[in-house]
Amino acid sequence: MNIIKIRNLIEGFIYRTILKRLFFQFDPEYVHDRMVNVGVFMGSFVLGRSVTKVMFGYSHPALEQIVAGLCFKNPIGLAAGFDKNGQLTQVLSSVGFGFEEIGSVTGEPCIGNSGQRLWRLENSQSLLVYYGLKNDGCEIISERLSKLRFEFPIGISVAKTNDQNTVDEVSGIADYLKAYMTFRNKNIGDYFTINISCPNAFGGEPFTDPEKLDRLLSEIIHKDPHPEKPIFLKMPAELPLDVVDRIIEVSRKYNVTGFICTNLAKNRSNPKIKDQSVPDVGGMSGKVVQDLSDNLISYIYKKCGREFVLVGCGGIFTAEDAYRKIKKGATLLQMITGMIFEGPQIIGEINEGLVELLKKDGYNNISEAVGSET
Repeated sequence: MNIIKIRNLIEGFIYRTILKRLFFQFDPEYVHDRMVNVGVFMGSFVLGRSVTKVMFGYSHPALEQIVAGLCFKNPIGLAAGFDKNGQLTQVLSSVGFGFEEIGSVTGEPCIGNSGQRLWRLENSQSLLVYYGLKNDGCEIISERLSKLRFEFPIGISVAKTNDQNTVDEVSGIADYLKAYMTFRNKNIGDYFTINISCPNAFGGEPFTDPEKLDRLLSEIIHKDPHPEKPIFLKMPAELPLDVVDRIIEVSRKYNVTGFICTNLAKNRSNPKIKDQSVPDVGGMSGKVVQDLSDNLISYIYKKCGREFVLVGCGGIFTAEDAYRKIKKGATLLQMITGMIFEGPQIIGEINEGLVELLKKDGYNNISEAVGSET
């Protein structure tokens, strides 16, 4: 057993038996905010980043890929929704992530929904999220990031501000455009994600309608006729397949790079829900969305092959979870919930486990395994 595996086993044991039990005694949003503060501190100086890398880092050439012109040291990224304001960009590569997606960022500052906004569904290994796109807005966040340099690819997830002023289609598109162009004009971020699937905002998810999505993408391309950076769409978890087909056609029309599969699940009859009491508001992450994510990855890959880059997001707790998404067609992966339930060392555990799984199947690089199940 190598030293990295021993390190991860010890850290995982400490997290699950001590730290997790302590953290789970407190409100999850309070804990999240405190952990962000710790991450900001550790990322603010060289020693902090170095210590973090010693504690959690792992690298292997078999995990390295060039995807859409970007270099990823490993396929595991932090999904949008954790680092809402782009405060953790200096520390997350030391934690072991291969990239991160900040936001979602909106055209205007957004305080999010009122009341409780985050619940742990412990039996379901899920989080129930009702933040409502809380963030500082594109101008403040872009100004903060403009002063920094990054060690790995940074994605900017953009959405429309969560208030009644963006409910009508014209205003909603204008808000998306403001967020997108603010980062585009400052040359911040390595790729963009158009979040059309936030379940917790005024007006629902209007741009999952293919005709409205067509108009949104048309306006983006009108403002930015020759995008220099990849553009992804963040897909809903429970969209009918005929609508998925139409979204794919619209995406072809505008040369969308790929899809993030998927956002939060909303259906309370999902068989993966094991908790007795689930609030009516919000969407669910983690194991509740795992099969929905896997199935959408498989469907799009079987239909389109490698025409689009697929990013698997939902229910990744182990290397096996991650590898299953890759074999179904995901080139990259994103996670949040698995880290909260298992601890930050899980990123290194998953990456090391992926290397072992690749070797077992005779692959020299992770790109060779993409879509191998189909």
